[in-house]
Amino acid sequence: MAPAATAAPVVDLSTEELDWIQMRKDFSGVHAETTKEKMARKINENPLVPIGCAATLTALGFGLWNFRQGRSQMSQYMMRARILAQGFTVIALIIGVGMTYGSKEPVAKK
Repeated sequence: MAPAATAAPVVDLSTEELDWIQMRKDFSGVHAETTKEKMARKINENPLVPIGCAATLTALGFGLWNFRQGRSQMSQYMMRARILAQGFTVIALIIGVGMTYGSKEPVAKK
């Protein structure tokens, strides 16, 4: 026996259910920011954070290398420098967020 062909039910869609189509038309000209563009924008907004991250990574790497070489005193200095660099990075991040938050205009309620 051959299976009977069934027709798909016809569904009446209201305009409320199709609001996403209108929204898609409204935002069709908006450019979606790529990851590379977003990273460049964030670095331009707060350049101290990547500098602090690089300093942290450098101190960590140099400290681990000294530890492996058996120079424990220099390794301890580098680990302390890493903590200072991390503190600098966190402070730069907080200041950057504060500046970004302070520069945004409040949204007017309708």
